[in-house]
This record gives sequence, C-alpha cells and structure tokens, in this order.
Amino acid sequence: MVVGSSANPGYRDFAVVAQIVKGRHASRDVSFDVNPSSRPVLENLVAQGHRMPLITAGARLHQAGCMGCIGMGQAPATGRNSLRTFPRNFPGRSGTKEDSVYLCSPETAAAAALTGVITDPRDLHDELGIAYPRIHEPDTNLVNTDMLVAPLAADAAVKEELVKGPNIKSLPDFDPLPDAFDAPVLLKVGDNVSTDEIMPAGQKVLPFRSNIPAIADFVYYQVDETYVQRAKDARAGGHVIVGGDNYGQGSSREHAAIAPRYLGLRVVVAKSYARIHWQNLANFGILGLEFDDPADYDRIDRDDVLSLQGLRQSLEGDERRLQVANTTKGQTYALTHRLSPRQVEMILAGGLIPVFRRRLQAQGDTA
Repeated sequence: MVVGSSANPGYRDFAVVAQIVKGRHASRDVSFDVNPSSRPVLENLVAQGHRMPLITAGARLHQAGCMGCIGMGQAPATGRNSLRTFPRNFPGRSGTKEDSVYLCSPETAAAAALTGVITDPRDLHDELGIAYPRIHEPDTNLVNTDMLVAPLAADAAVKEELVKGPNIKSLPDFDPLPDAFDAPVLLKVGDNVSTDEIMPAGQKVLPFRSNIPAIADFVYYQVDETYVQRAKDARAGGHVIVGGDNYGQGSSREHAAIAPRYLGLRVVVAKSYARIHWQNLANFGILGLEFDDPADYDRIDRDDVLSLQGLRQSLEGDERRLQVANTTKGQTYALTHRLSPRQVEMILAGGLIPVFRRRLQAQGDTA
C-alpha cells in the first residue's frame, strides 16, 4: 500500500497514519510505502515528530512527488491487491498491467498496514486498542524559502542559454488550423476514455516527458498498437479521432493533447468531453467538436474520411454549428462546439503558445 501522492494529501493525511501505527509494526504481508506530497509537508512532519513512528512501523519513505501514483516506482506485485490514498486508479496506471488498486483514506491504509487485510479503521479500537488520533495543524508551517531561486529580470532572461540534455527537446511548432481539410478517422473509442489510455504513465513512458517526438510513440498504444504508425503515415494531411461520452477523463495530463497533436491530430469528434482535457485540446490547437445527435457516433467507422469545410470562417463568425461530410459513406453530420472566444483564438492560431508568440511580436513591433 502507498500513502500520499503529489495531487491531494496534506500534513494531516500523513500525521494521522503516523499516529495510528505509532509503537506498532506493519504486517509482514504488507509493503508499506509513504510518498510525501511536497518538501514542506515532509519538513513539517519531521519537525512535529511524525517521521520516526512511520519508519519504526516499517514504512519506506520516498522523495516528494507523484511516484507510485503515476507508476514511477512502488508498482504493486502481480496478482496482489494494493491500497493507495491516490486520486486515480485507472487500469495499468500503477505500473503493473493487471493491477488491482483500491483507493482509500489514510486511516484505512494505516489500518490495513497493521492488520494485513482491508480493515475498517473504526474497528481498530476493538481489535487493537487504538483510539482515533486527533491531529492538529502546527502553529507555524515551515516553508524553506532558501530552496527557492528568484527569477531573472526580463532583460537577463532573454539572454539566458537553456541547457538541454539529449532527451530534452523543444516543443514542436504547430501550424494554424486550415480552413478546410479531408482527414481519415484513425481511431474510434468508446465512453470514458481516460488520459491514461491516451497517454499512458509508468516508468517506460515518463522518462520522455520532455521529448515530445519520443513520448508520442506511446500514444494510445494500450488501445491500438497500430495507431501511432498510421498517424505518422497520415501526418501531413492530419487525422480525426471519434470518441464517446466523457472523452479524456482523469488526470489533467497535457501530454495527452500535445503528443496526439504532434502525430497530426486536428479534430476530435465526441459525444461529450471531460472538462480539463477539452481545454487542453484547445491549448494545443485541436478542435473539439460534439455530435448534435449522439446516434451519429454509430454511423462512423475507423478509416472513414471526414470532410470539414469553411472551418475558420465558421469559428471566426461565432458559428456554433458545423457540418461534416463522411465522404466514404456519403453521409452528413451536424456538429457543435462550445469554445469561448479565447479558445477559438487558440484553435485558429494552432495553440496557446502561437498566440503568445504573436502578441510578443506585436509588442516588439510597437516598442
């Protein structure tokens, strides 16, 4: 089991575990790991005396960060259950393909660490004589500002040379949205597709986070191993993905938008979207459209060619409804977008970064 991640736990979540296991030892059948969410949290736990109870109970303390939450260490044993106080447990996210991860409270994790089985922490009083600990936040939270480096002044920053290792690549340049294009549907997926399925996590993939061309080789590979190569073959003309309801649920992983865009994804047509991924699509110049009639989803198949005409004119004119023709089947579908004017600007420019570049250029021209 693992307590903590980078996403949600605070001081109390670790302190309550420390006090529950204090003076006891974890079951010999349990792997007991603790991932502090940040260095300040770790410093405050040490200052308030909560680190030693965890260590003497058998916990392994790791560095602050996502760690086991995103499959970077602490992968569960094959065929074993794992309890984790994380916000996500999509299949395979932990680093083990056939994982069985239960999300739980810190109290439940502590109880199971001691008993070796999933245990209601309210039963600990009767089973082990453990009273529920009352945790109080420290009067003063430690924040080590000596660890912070002040940013350079603007005139100095533009002259600073970025040091990049061989696995660090600059972000690709993405071109503006064309006014019209015919593009194949290279992938059709169902409901509740997660960003973990679009851009998998784990120790095999995440070392390439700063290398978009390399990490793009893993896009959707758990869903369709042929997608990446087919996307590369069609990159010049772009392609479309069709999805069901709640497309892009889960972690706000921007690589789930950047990497498909690098492979030539220009449009996603879905029944509905998860909010954060929908925003990330716009951030990187991918047009997210929705079916007016969800039943049209069933009329489209992989490799159908969709023709979109007058895109820029429709978006610039604040037109919410667009028509797309399926030239393979001779069908037409009504689609809608919910983009704000700001998002429309990003889509047309090819993403948020081109928008910023254009504004900086304009400022330079008027200076």
